[in-house]
Amino acid sequence: MSFMRDIAICWRCANLYRASRFEKYGFSCYQYTYILSVCDNPGIAQDKLAKTIYVHKSNAARQLAALEEKGFVTRAPDPDDKRILRVYPTEKAFDAVPIIKEVLSDYNSLLLEGLPEEEIALLESTMQLLADKSRKIAEQLECTERDCGDRRE
Repeated sequence: MSFMRDIAICWRCANLYRASRFEKYGFSCYQYTYILSVCDNPGIAQDKLAKTIYVHKSNAARQLAALEEKGFVTRAPDPDDKRILRVYPTEKAFDAVPIIKEVLSDYNSLLLEGLPEEEIALLESTMQLLADKSRKIAEQLECTERDCGDRRE
């Protein structure tokens, strides 16, 4: 099926667009998701953040270290469990949120320009369905890797 190839092309082209717009603000097209998620969930555990945005925990650690170095987040051990690393947004991260949302909205507008409303609605509902199925597959993979037994669907 070529639709996954087409989705990948859309994703890579969107990254090029986002990279060009985010560069002057000091974060990359791969880091904006972390900024949004941490601003929505201040104090989120680093491992939980990785699961929430469907990335490997080593990638999350690397991106968060870079964002911390750039002043977008701070990380601190959980006071009750030192194994847990909590991630907090800085004012710089909160300041970036409207910029990120504007860039995402601009790209969506460019991408959907000229499409009839009913096609946009169908595309949105189909993509939501595919995203939901993708999440379930990822959760089953994670469960399999941890030998979850009966918790698999």
